[in-house]
Amino acid sequence: MKIVFMGTPEFAGTILNALINAGHEITAVYTQPDRPKGRSGAPVPSFVGAMAAEKGIKTYKPLKIREASEVETLRTIPADIFVVAAYGQFLSEEILNMPKYGCVNVHGSLLPKYRGASPIQRAIINGDAETGVTIMKMDKGMDSGDMYVSESIPITPEDDEESMYKKLAALGAKLLVNLLPMIEAGTVKPVKQADSLVTFAPMLKKEEGYIDFSRSAREIDCLIRGLRVWPTAYTFFGGKSLKIGKARPVSDSEVNAEGKPEKGALFFNGKRLFVKTGEGFLELLEVQPESKKMMNASDFARGARIQNGDKLGS
Repeated sequence: MKIVFMGTPEFAGTILNALINAGHEITAVYTQPDRPKGRSGAPVPSFVGAMAAEKGIKTYKPLKIREASEVETLRTIPADIFVVAAYGQFLSEEILNMPKYGCVNVHGSLLPKYRGASPIQRAIINGDAETGVTIMKMDKGMDSGDMYVSESIPITPEDDEESMYKKLAALGAKLLVNLLPMIEAGTVKPVKQADSLVTFAPMLKKEEGYIDFSRSAREIDCLIRGLRVWPTAYTFFGGKSLKIGKARPVSDSEVNAEGKPEKGALFFNGKRLFVKTGEGFLELLEVQPESKKMMNASDFARGARIQNGDKLGS
């Protein structure tokens, strides 16, 4: 099939690569405009933008694809179908109706659960046992289109935002490659989403990463894993921010803390660093002090001369 592909991050890049390997003709790629990055502030292309350039695919980076001039440009590009994966812009009804087979979206959740911008992160943060991928025929609503196919995978205690992105991208690529011939042959029909089961996954905000140590160790662990890439869960120590990159709930017997420690209290046994939560303890494994790189938590504890009873959160 002739495909116009629309996507931006690595999740979308995995799907684009699968389409190319399956022999589809990518007539154009649409991705978000280059963004400033690093200390220099020099514009850097998105993951998909860089991939498309490397493969010699004509690439468009409109600020707003819905603008009249952009719509007319898109209309000139031959395509049987538009494939969208984490593009980051809404498509107008005019665009949705352009290609012969419409527009399909590869979404990282089991729709109608977690419509919106952060479905993968929200599933982990909320402690869900599973998530998955849904491919839908797009309509003018937000992730509200009829569903062609959906498949689930478990979320393990070791999974974080990064690992689930990779797993779901691979699953989405497989489902899409299998689906497209059926769409072309007319042997598959999408089914409506159940409105009564709809939930939303709004865009993440940096302040959502702040750790409330009155919550349970399991809840905090889910927050840390769900925000592994951005914005990274954080607290404060000695008046400075401290990001928590990796942790795990542990039994009280592993800590062997005396008395009734306060929430946020630290315990360091010379090898392992623990923090008391509202329910149980967390072992901190990777942390990032302000203005420094992510490091082993025990190295941080030695360098900061952590004493038992020192507190996080202030």
